[in-house]
Amino acid sequence: MPKTSTPKKKKVTPLMQQYNAIKTKYPDAMLLFRVGDFYETFGDDAVKASKILGIICTHRNNGGEKTELAGFPHHSLNTYLPKLVKAGQRVAICDQLEDPKQTKKIVKRGVTELVTPGVALNDDILSAKTNNFLCAVHFGRKKIGVAFLDISTGEFLTSEGTEEQIDKLLQNFAPNEVLVSKTHKKDFLKAFGTEFHTFFIEDWIFQEDYAQETLTKHFNTATLKGFGVAHLEQGIMASGAVLHYLSETQHHKLQHINTLQRIAEEEYIWMDRFTIKNLELYHSYNPNAVTLLDVIDKTISPMGGRMLKRWLALPLKNVEKIKRRHQVIEYLQANDTILHKLQQSIKQMGDLERLISKVATAKISPKEVVQLKNSLEAILPVKQLTSSSKNDAVKLIGDQLHGCDMLRAKIKEMISEDAPVNMLKGETIANGYSAELDELRGLAFSGKDYLNKMLERETERTGITSLKIASNNVFGYYIEVRNTHKDKVPEEWIRKQTLVNAERYITEELKEYESKILGAEERIQVLEQELFSKLVVWMQEYIAPVQHNAQLIAQLDCLCGFTQLATDNKYTAPVINNSTDLEIVNGRHPVIEKQLPVGETYIANDVTLNREEQQIIMITGPNMSGKSAILRQTALIVLLAQMGSFVPAEAAKIGYVDKIFTRVGASDNISMGESTFMVEMNETASILNNLSERSLVLLDEIGRGTSTYDGISIAWAISEYLHQHPTQAKTLFATHYHELNEMTATFSRIKNYNVSVKELKDNVLFLRKLTPGGSEHSFGIHVAKMAGMPQQVISKANKILKKLEKSHSSEELTTKLTDAQNEMQLSFFNMDDPLLLELKEEIIDLDINTLTPVEALMKLNEIKRLLSAQKKDEV
Repeated sequence: MPKTSTPKKKKVTPLMQQYNAIKTKYPDAMLLFRVGDFYETFGDDAVKASKILGIICTHRNNGGEKTELAGFPHHSLNTYLPKLVKAGQRVAICDQLEDPKQTKKIVKRGVTELVTPGVALNDDILSAKTNNFLCAVHFGRKKIGVAFLDISTGEFLTSEGTEEQIDKLLQNFAPNEVLVSKTHKKDFLKAFGTEFHTFFIEDWIFQEDYAQETLTKHFNTATLKGFGVAHLEQGIMASGAVLHYLSETQHHKLQHINTLQRIAEEEYIWMDRFTIKNLELYHSYNPNAVTLLDVIDKTISPMGGRMLKRWLALPLKNVEKIKRRHQVIEYLQANDTILHKLQQSIKQMGDLERLISKVATAKISPKEVVQLKNSLEAILPVKQLTSSSKNDAVKLIGDQLHGCDMLRAKIKEMISEDAPVNMLKGETIANGYSAELDELRGLAFSGKDYLNKMLERETERTGITSLKIASNNVFGYYIEVRNTHKDKVPEEWIRKQTLVNAERYITEELKEYESKILGAEERIQVLEQELFSKLVVWMQEYIAPVQHNAQLIAQLDCLCGFTQLATDNKYTAPVINNSTDLEIVNGRHPVIEKQLPVGETYIANDVTLNREEQQIIMITGPNMSGKSAILRQTALIVLLAQMGSFVPAEAAKIGYVDKIFTRVGASDNISMGESTFMVEMNETASILNNLSERSLVLLDEIGRGTSTYDGISIAWAISEYLHQHPTQAKTLFATHYHELNEMTATFSRIKNYNVSVKELKDNVLFLRKLTPGGSEHSFGIHVAKMAGMPQQVISKANKILKKLEKSHSSEELTTKLTDAQNEMQLSFFNMDDPLLLELKEEIIDLDINTLTPVEALMKLNEIKRLLSAQKKDEV
């Protein structure tokens, strides 16, 4: 019977066996595997790394198989790691856990850190004025829980609510990584889209008892009541998942995460995602656009920059808190010397929040410890200036600032002022702190004098004038003698190496000296490391006071920035009160006015809205006339005022607003299979279903996503709904449908305004001034002419317009619409489809007299959806 040959087992080298075992534990991460002086990547990781980093991908033979290989020097980690993380990679850093010289076997290795887009402490990955949030989203039965944690600052926030509320928070906080359970992957993508970097984790992590245990164990408390979050069941589960993920990514030193805060949404203005997007507050879909944040950010410190973003995302509703901020700006404007001194001190501070977080995670360098000490010293003049202030809010900041005297004194005593980033590259511990260290340094660094004296003595004794004492890594210290003087070498010298023109020798004295020097250098490193580590552990007692200082300095920085903004751009103090009125005198758009050519002034406009007489302003006027700018500037002035800033206006009286809704322009959402008109209607429906007495509603060109007459009907119906709604929400409605001007005759609180234009023969001049009264006609053809449209097209357009104006009288329109309706009824109800019969009954049963136009629109949309579904089934 012939022998069957068994396939040979492929040999795998011990190194690759070790690599494969570690890679199995981190299948979703790119593994940077330390081999000697390099970090290597293998297989698919190597292919990805070579593309992202622009490094060469080679091959090596691994048991007869080719394996891709790409690597970079270990000292270049801080150059390459940020590129990988910013490309969305999760990176596991696998280091050598023992000295290769101390073992004959394969070096022990293990993952020391897992860096992901949402979990980073590296300054090259982080952006100074932006938080790096890791987020978790948990889908409960009725509510969705969310948690945000920035490991680099220690901020830990949680909330829960409807899909719309969580969507808004995700827009506001813009997390760098979102954790979701694998079972809710589809739910998340459907609700919040694909714009976030997501990582899907096991479902069991989102368990209430596990989350409670994880959080209470971390905070060392019996319950979570003290944080005011105990009632947030879904929020707690999301928060627990975030902490679990940190432990999974090898982050265990987390003393700086010492509180869990609830995002109290009832304290802030509500803005949905469309409003945040439309107003271009802190990001824009147009890469060249200037955002509101770009214009108003005059902060100096990273802490201030991050806080300003939070203030912009969550403007206040509490009138007293808003007024306190305004009072600080008034005080600093009146005392510009104090303002400049405060700004000078803040300029000298590093990122207090991130520096103290590095203390907690034991990732702080000696240079950064000195930076922390210098930053705390810069707080002293700030404390002195603010403590003696006559303004209560400023004085309170001064009284709460912590001098951290013992911390500063200890660092000054222990750490050298010019301490290095890397402990191996300079003196870390100050001279005079440790007697043993000073003695060792004396021995190690006085060697040059000792060697010079030895050289002088041996030259004189031997008569060899060209003697040289040097050292190398192979032989250590040696004496070099040229061949011409070989015969003068003393007998006790031991020959070590022969060169072409010289011989090298060692002596007992040199060997003894070398062992002393090398021993001293090694002991210096060990001792410095010990002393520095002890200092870092001791510094952890100051985490809370330094974090508190960082928050206070951030507030002060924001308020100094608002003062600078007001002074530079002639902003005035708004009057905030509990009324529901809005009155802006000569308001300006804060962003557009900064983009105007030199010498051109922004045309300011007045806006008055109240719930009694002028609830809805209908603004007509041609495209390019400035209608949208007036809408947006009204919202931005309110937002700035309620953030605590002064505003770009001559005067402003604002009854605080609790919700801002905008529907500006038409935008397709083709990826979700929705038309321009459907998107527009969804967004408008969201506004109409969430109105409040203090809402500010801004509608721009509603209805233009469909035919003209449909558009007019819908715009009319929406305006009527807003007027008749019991909340009587203040509304600005910009439209080029001048037919809507007729509404003022029927609805008492709707007022017509137009953005004035001046006709010049065949052209038009946009004056951009809001004036009472409606616009008589559109200037679309004039605008086309100004855009450079060929004359032939312009002439044809004018002829068609005249024909349309003659033929589309109101009587003719009514007749056409009735005929169309009758025709539709005949064709529609002659069918014997069960669905159509059901719809027929439903439509006949509708009480049209009590149905509002918007409800009719919603019902029509529902019918359309049913018919579309049936059509799909038939296909």
